[in-house]
Amino acid sequence: MQQMGLNEIRSKFLKFFESKEHYVKESASLVPHNDKSLLLINSGMAPLKNYFAGVEVPPSKRMTTCQKCIRTGDIENVGKTARHGTFFEMLGNFSFGDYFKRESIRWGWEFITEHLNIPQDKIWVTVYEEDDDSYDLWAKEMGFPEERLVRLGKDDNFWEIGIGPCGPCSEIHFDRGPEYGCDNPDCKPGCDCDRYLEFWNHVFTQFNRDEEGNYGQLEHKNIDTGMGLERIACIMQGVDTIFDVDTIRHILSTVEKMAGVEYGKDSKTDVSIRIITDHIRAVSFLVADGVLPSNEGRGYVLRRLLRRAARHGKLLGIKENFLYKLVDEVIKVSGEAYPELVEKESYIKKVIRIEEEKFNETIEQGMDILAGYIKELKLNGETTLSGENAFKLYDTYGFPIDLTKEILEEENLSLNEESFNEEMDKQRERARSARGNMDGESWKEDPLSKLDESVASEFDGYKELNASGIVKAIVKDNEIVESAEAGEKVVLVLDKTTFYPEGGGQAGDCGLLTNEAEDIEIEVIDTKKGANNTIKHIGVIKSGKVNTGEKLNTSVNKEVRMASARNHSATHILHRVLKDVLGDHVNQAGSLVTPERLRFDVTHFEAITKDELKLIEEKVNDAILASLEINSENMNINDAREKGAMALFGEKYGNEVRVVSMGDFSIELCGGTHLTNTSQIGMFKILSEGGVAAGVRRIEAITGKAVYNYLNEREALISNVSLSLKTKEDSLVQRVVSLLEENKNLGKELHELKTQMSLQSIESVLDSKEDVNGVNVVCAKFEGMDMNTLKEVADKLRDKLASGVVVLGNVADDKLNFVVTASQDVLAKGIHSGNIVKEVAMIAGGKGGGRPNMAQAGAPEVSKINDALNHAKEVVKSQVK
Repeated sequence: MQQMGLNEIRSKFLKFFESKEHYVKESASLVPHNDKSLLLINSGMAPLKNYFAGVEVPPSKRMTTCQKCIRTGDIENVGKTARHGTFFEMLGNFSFGDYFKRESIRWGWEFITEHLNIPQDKIWVTVYEEDDDSYDLWAKEMGFPEERLVRLGKDDNFWEIGIGPCGPCSEIHFDRGPEYGCDNPDCKPGCDCDRYLEFWNHVFTQFNRDEEGNYGQLEHKNIDTGMGLERIACIMQGVDTIFDVDTIRHILSTVEKMAGVEYGKDSKTDVSIRIITDHIRAVSFLVADGVLPSNEGRGYVLRRLLRRAARHGKLLGIKENFLYKLVDEVIKVSGEAYPELVEKESYIKKVIRIEEEKFNETIEQGMDILAGYIKELKLNGETTLSGENAFKLYDTYGFPIDLTKEILEEENLSLNEESFNEEMDKQRERARSARGNMDGESWKEDPLSKLDESVASEFDGYKELNASGIVKAIVKDNEIVESAEAGEKVVLVLDKTTFYPEGGGQAGDCGLLTNEAEDIEIEVIDTKKGANNTIKHIGVIKSGKVNTGEKLNTSVNKEVRMASARNHSATHILHRVLKDVLGDHVNQAGSLVTPERLRFDVTHFEAITKDELKLIEEKVNDAILASLEINSENMNINDAREKGAMALFGEKYGNEVRVVSMGDFSIELCGGTHLTNTSQIGMFKILSEGGVAAGVRRIEAITGKAVYNYLNEREALISNVSLSLKTKEDSLVQRVVSLLEENKNLGKELHELKTQMSLQSIESVLDSKEDVNGVNVVCAKFEGMDMNTLKEVADKLRDKLASGVVVLGNVADDKLNFVVTASQDVLAKGIHSGNIVKEVAMIAGGKGGGRPNMAQAGAPEVSKINDALNHAKEVVKSQVK
């Protein structure tokens, strides 16, 4: 059998199906687009779900892709086995109501026997036990030997996810030989041994499963095939594991060199090498697609993979940051097929390097916390760390659980793994509850998907706000109806409209729909995209009765549209300026454009300084005042890229795209509405800047009349403050500084006065001391004292007492504060101020802690101050050895 590299196999597959009139679509982003059911893309068909469901019209009824995928369900097995990996590529060919089983099977056979040249006697095929059509196609039409054709049940050869499209499948297997098999003489596909390797699954989507579990025939039958690229590469290269495939082995060899170890010599070392090799592929692609490390969602997946790889680097003895250096090797083997890796090389490296540095800090922080847990266990004579504490280390600080166990074992301690697993299960349940039953939701039918594909909406509102269109569909109460009357809430679909549907972060238009006779009036409150390229006008019928086929005039609210356009055009200028000021690593991570304001999220790793914000605001306004012409044109995606148009992470683009240019200053791919000249924005003002996720900053700003209103409000505010402080506006700052200084001096005087009064009562407080098991204990309560004064009084009392424990409670502003301090000599008797204050505060519903010699706490239940102070003596009694 011919040896064939992974990149060559990918190329051959796509070219083969291109010759069968398939549209070759580049891999979608790993970040799902408009699909809340998935955290990350995990199969070849996942990005095409809306085409299968009829919600979107595909660019072609025949498509082929090589889709990058991430699966982390078996992450604990990655590295430990030969077949588990988090990142993989899935080859696939798809038919949306075009060809069906015959072509899929025939072309599949042709590709593997004539183009991959896999020996025919090594091939086995399985079909669903009730699918006679597929069996006959293989046996009778293709002449495939029936002794190698196996019928299997629903668990093996039927594809479905809850409700929605589903169907039987036919899988193609490779016989690796009897040396990989079992002792069963009737061994064949379906057996649990390793002899037969499934490498290509052909799914025949011909049924629709309803909520009652009934299977109805689909009007348009589909084909969905999937062939794991790494798996077929294993077969073509005659290797047993994905880590021995040429491209992956290249990365693995670099890890060997970095660590100064040899792969295949030690099983424990091999696990670490494999984990690093797999995870660096995954994190490189995730970052290239705009994912950033965080503590939730896909950001948590990235963080977990990256930290796991970094941890295993340390186990191999690699001391310095090394993962970002491996990005070069990923690009060498995958950069040609995935140009985003090359384009984002420096950005990918920066994200990985910064996260690896953070992890090194986390390890140190986690080690300190774990050391505290170990010390507490030994003090209490315990040998098992609770699952709750181990989970806190893992979940809050990212401290690997295997490292926790390893360190505990070195101290002859153990971990309550059952309790830890319970905490993990609780977290998974919380995640499941947050997501809900999204698998079913992802296939939930939009009533508009029932319409004929010819029913679509043409947006004609870039230049005109008023036009007319024919009502093609009316939706009321989630059902398609023929007519609707005054007072009813409806969704209308027109063949042509000037209303912009929400998209690209820009809010949908509002306005009116009327007829020529003006006896029908519909107030459109929002506009959104619907199934099959329709535009939904969401509103209320104010007067008249509207019927399907009615001709309506479309009148977009000009003031609202212009306000949105100002903010949208401003985001393009802001994006360009942010790159100029902060660096090319800055990319849009989300936006919201409404008539009132704009919100712009960008990838950046630290807070934007006041000076930087000032410069950004100034440069945006400079571009506005430059009166740059704003032009838009449709062109081929490759031409747009050559022109230098910026594309957005995770956004899906077809072959034809709209390019919006603002002079030579900003060029972006965008389908939104814009002005004709930057000067129409008027003015730009930043309102706030802050972090919304790890590595993501958010800028909120206003433009146009909103800036004018903002300045008027500020002017009125300054005027009112000046009147209140009885000073002129130009002396306002000086007056405030003077008042603050005056207030500060008064505060000092008050503090000194309270301290003097408190210190005068020290002698009487000392008279109340009690002997508790040989330790002097003083308990006292105060009122209206600040925390600093309370600590000062506690220190004075301790010094006067010479030997013992001081417990003070103070009521101020309806809150209760406690301070506990102890002399050095009583610490040896078992006294611990932190533990005392913790239990004392608990009586009053509070909490706190601290060092053995000094601690403090707060509590809400003021009425329980006496109970709490009395309890202090009991705590001291229990501590004294």
